[in-house]
Amino acid sequence: MEKEKKGRREDRRVRKTKAALRKALTDFLREKPIQEIRVREIADKIDINRGTFYQYYRDVYDMLAQLEAELFEQFNVIFKAHRDPVMTNEDIKAVFVQIFTLLAVNADLAIVLMGPNGDPVFVDKIRQMVRRRCIDDFFRNYQKNPDETFEYFYAYAVSGCIGLFQRWLSGGARETPEQMADIVEEILLKGIQVLEG
Repeated sequence: MEKEKKGRREDRRVRKTKAALRKALTDFLREKPIQEIRVREIADKIDINRGTFYQYYRDVYDMLAQLEAELFEQFNVIFKAHRDPVMTNEDIKAVFVQIFTLLAVNADLAIVLMGPNGDPVFVDKIRQMVRRRCIDDFFRNYQKNPDETFEYFYAYAVSGCIGLFQRWLSGGARETPEQMADIVEEILLKGIQVLEG
């Protein structure tokens, strides 16, 4: 029993240390690119020694890669929960609500990953995922055989969704995830109407 309590205390301490490390890294990424961030300054910021940092990460790049992988896996969980071959508009809206909720919970990391000092590869992965599992199905509900015009609108819509994520987060995520999903749906529907018009 005593061993179990000690294990829980250590787990809590590890979570607390990792959360502090994450906050320090995201604070620095708001100011400068990862190439300019050093382990020493992260450790100094949260008052730990570098050895503690190295218990969890090889270097700053490894830390960012692990944080990205964890966030990306949470995106995957959302999309795996919606496995229907073709989703209805209601399904797609539910996915967007979950995406905006996930972004809100991870706003500190999402803002820097999608910002000027962020990782374009991570943003592109999210872009591809949103297109495959949301935008494609949304358009398929309106037109069975998209033509070249639709291809341009696909690109515009997917980049627009990423822009909405960035704008919402940088504005303090004031609207609810449900309100943002409504905005996405309205923008996509208006675009469809223009293309069909």
